[in-house]
Amino acid sequence: MPLFPSFASSTKVSEVMRARPHKYAAWPQIAAGVMRAPSALSPAERELIAAFVSGLNACHYCLGAHLAAAEAFGVETKLLEKLLENVDSAPVEGRLKPLFHYVKKLTVTPSRMVQADADAVFAAGWDEDGLHDAIAVCCFFSFMNRMVEGHGIDLGDAGLRALGIRLKTHGYPGTADD
Repeated sequence: MPLFPSFASSTKVSEVMRARPHKYAAWPQIAAGVMRAPSALSPAERELIAAFVSGLNACHYCLGAHLAAAEAFGVETKLLEKLLENVDSAPVEGRLKPLFHYVKKLTVTPSRMVQADADAVFAAGWDEDGLHDAIAVCCFFSFMNRMVEGHGIDLGDAGLRALGIRLKTHGYPGTADD
């Protein structure tokens, strides 16, 4: 249930942003750039990182929507749960593990980032652009998690699953519905 009396129970993030266009007019382009622009990270990997960050932040809305999007791209249903439990034992490609460690630390203890964290990602074969893209997804969803939770937005599980499938099917076409 939205925390703002002016919002209906079915309010979406896009409606929150449209209510304040002077603040969020560029946000759809940012979403499309972070999540679908050319990258060393596939759209599925970016959706998985989005769900991972949202899981760390305990944001049910973003977790549900972006896990559904990752699954629609072919990501194993239980993979996120395994990543949240233990990155090292999760069944992901070895070169992704340093990225997930980096994103986890950036989400949970951002002031503790050190050169060794970046060096581990580079040693796994990622370049600066790849690491930047992982950081951008982390930043984007740290913001979105707080936007959603701060406004009390919830679409329910079925609505979140539908949103995730729409994100896979239609991408981020200049709307802010996630």
